[in-house]
Amino acid sequence: MKKKILIVAAHPDDEVLGCFGTVARLIKEGYEAYTLILGEGKTSRDEERVVESRQDDIELLNSEILKANNVIGIKKVFVESFADNRFDSVDLLDIIKVISKVKEEVNPDIIFTHYEHDLNIDHQITYKAVITATRPMEDECVKEIYSFEILSSTEWNYPLSFSADTYFDISDTIDLKVEAMKIYDSELCEYPHPRSLEGIKLNAKYQGMRVGKKYVEAFKTIRAIK
Repeated sequence: MKKKILIVAAHPDDEVLGCFGTVARLIKEGYEAYTLILGEGKTSRDEERVVESRQDDIELLNSEILKANNVIGIKKVFVESFADNRFDSVDLLDIIKVISKVKEEVNPDIIFTHYEHDLNIDHQITYKAVITATRPMEDECVKEIYSFEILSSTEWNYPLSFSADTYFDISDTIDLKVEAMKIYDSELCEYPHPRSLEGIKLNAKYQGMRVGKKYVEAFKTIRAIK
């Protein structure tokens, strides 16, 4: 039976930035992968935009989500609509219920999600909701949970605290990660912004240099039951 992966991300493009090189590699190795995106994405950035324009933004992002996830062979994408940068205005239980429902459908062995001390409040709450939805009960399907780093959020919080302990060599899949990120054109920034194509490759090189590989994605292990 194939092992299953679930990516739980707060916003569109977080899944690509956080772990797409790794998940692309694992899919090639025979894993089955799914993505859950909890929030709308960019809508909080343009408060003065008219409702029609905001709806256009959401529709564009939804299209980008599916195309980007298809690049690496994600089997199914689940998309919710919690307000961008306002997860703290929602009852945590509501977010937990969404994650639990998807978890029950997918029955994943591994979850990749956010780091608890990211600058972005939605990332923090997503992490907490994932941990709550995967309590280590006897019949819990999730055996491994890893936190990924998100450029322009993980490294922008102070004091810096993301201390990776797990590294995946993505030298053979970095191009797929970049290809998927190109599809999120509305989310990309120009270098030297870290959320740029050059920033993505530079970070993968930096993490790779730390462990003697060309390109790497780094993670913090939250739970690993072997």
